[in-house]
Amino acid sequence: MRHLDSDRVTTARKVRRFSGGVCDLGLHVVWCPKYRRPVLSGRVAERLDELIRKKADERGWEVNALEVMPDHVHLFVKHDPKSSASYVANQFKGFTSRVLREEFPHLKSRMPTLWSSSYFAASVGAVSAATVEKYIDTQWGRPWKKGDGS
Repeated sequence: MRHLDSDRVTTARKVRRFSGGVCDLGLHVVWCPKYRRPVLSGRVAERLDELIRKKADERGWEVNALEVMPDHVHLFVKHDPKSSASYVANQFKGFTSRVLREEFPHLKSRMPTLWSSSYFAASVGAVSAATVEKYIDTQWGRPWKKGDGS
């Protein structure tokens, strides 16, 4: 939301209150299946979306944007000040791996683990939050994509 104040344009910030203070902490997290296999489609992708949102709700985090691609996940999440980037990423990866591998046995037989051990995480400031959301929301429309989902 933007407000005009004389000749100045400012972005209204949505802060979250926690014991001891207020914060606006956003994180852009990306992670991939082991060997970057394109296994995140159909019912697996739908269930992964549900599980990520469930974990965020359990932790009191807010999912601002989420896109499940066949071979990677983009997530923009607002989190509490006590949770580090590695903690946030690993909460999503551990929980979703456990549940998805139980519910979809083909994910066990094709790969030793569901997720690669690595991930990308970047803090998102209020000014660039809209940019990150737009980037995640437009993943399927990238001009260099050839319709193969990679």
